[in-house]
Amino acid sequence: MAKVKTEKSNPSSLSFCNSCTNGGGSKMPPKLPSTLPYLILLSVIFFYLYSNFLLPHSSSATTKATTSPPPCNLFRGNWVLDPNKSTKPLYNESCPFHRNAWNCLRNQRENMVLINSWRWVPKDCDLSMIDPERFLGLMRNRNIGLVGDSLNENFLVSFLCSLRVADGNAKKWKKKRAWRGAYFPKFNVTVAYHRAVLLAKYEWQPKPPTVNGELKGIYRVDVDIPAEDWASITDFYDVLVFNTGHWWGYDKFPKETPLVFYRAGQPILPPLGLFDGLKVVLENMVSYIEKEVPSKTLKFWRLQSPRHFYGGEWNQNGSCLLNEPLKENELDLWFDPSNNGVNKEARKINHVIEETLQGTDIRLLDLTHLSEFRADAHPAIWLGKKDAVAIWGQDCMHWCLPGVPDTWVDILSELIRNSLQMG
Repeated sequence: MAKVKTEKSNPSSLSFCNSCTNGGGSKMPPKLPSTLPYLILLSVIFFYLYSNFLLPHSSSATTKATTSPPPCNLFRGNWVLDPNKSTKPLYNESCPFHRNAWNCLRNQRENMVLINSWRWVPKDCDLSMIDPERFLGLMRNRNIGLVGDSLNENFLVSFLCSLRVADGNAKKWKKKRAWRGAYFPKFNVTVAYHRAVLLAKYEWQPKPPTVNGELKGIYRVDVDIPAEDWASITDFYDVLVFNTGHWWGYDKFPKETPLVFYRAGQPILPPLGLFDGLKVVLENMVSYIEKEVPSKTLKFWRLQSPRHFYGGEWNQNGSCLLNEPLKENELDLWFDPSNNGVNKEARKINHVIEETLQGTDIRLLDLTHLSEFRADAHPAIWLGKKDAVAIWGQDCMHWCLPGVPDTWVDILSELIRNSLQMG
């Protein structure tokens, strides 16, 4: 009975065997070999379909997870004191591209060895010092432009002095309205800075005769017109780095010489305050960059370089005579806008910049956080001239060179290298 039950439950085996009898009518073993090739073929087809249509998704995901490095954030990490590090600054006080007030070695700023013994270590990444020869080789027949205020100039000087190590015949370059720059003939590379502190066009207009006597005049800002210093050169550069922010303060434009904002040739009404004017200028300049700068150009926007004035503003005896970086738990006390300190503008302006750049192909070069720590690395009172501090106060805004901007160069060069190699 069990056999009958099994045969009924397997009709295919019954029919298969019913055709397999010998001359005496007795059943013979089934001729399995005659169907074996078909079974093998079916198995091969199934394996092929499985491996090519089911496995690739899980397999490629696994391969990607194991072979691709995790996202690398060069902007988050900490400074590590490494007095024995072998990577000393690439240049010294003799670099011909120095600006005197930032040449802290020549100006005998104290603690320069200590200042350059701190190394930025990203949290989940390795950051190497720029290899000038390799970088310029990669950039051969290409050009890099920095546009903005003197903090981008500070950045540029570090860049030029670092790159000069690979080409001792580098020459000063001030063509195409460049404020400062260098040409590296060995590689046919130009790196230059175009001064445009507001990015938008602005010009001084003396006081009209009928205006209140307290007003000396105005600075007219055309929010929809980029400054001539950079508007016509965007197709010359393969990499552009923009910044603005440090001139957007009432210390630069007090009430007797204010900024007045124009659009399409007419004053904007009601008149914009300084911060609202910044927002409108940013929106218009970013729109211009997106429309007029070639899409193949690699574009960065450097976020704010933080100031480290302690005890007052630059013109109120503010000081930065510190001997070591700030601790992480000190940063908000110095820079959080809610604390209303003298250095609050960096994060406040960054917020507006980040909002404006959303959805664009302009990349954020977020050097703010790593620089916030380095209250110890400004020129301070070592400015190269005896009366400089009496006239201008301590410089707690720009950076000693060599110094922190060399780390900016390391990061920017790494981002450029990655972008070019990825095509």
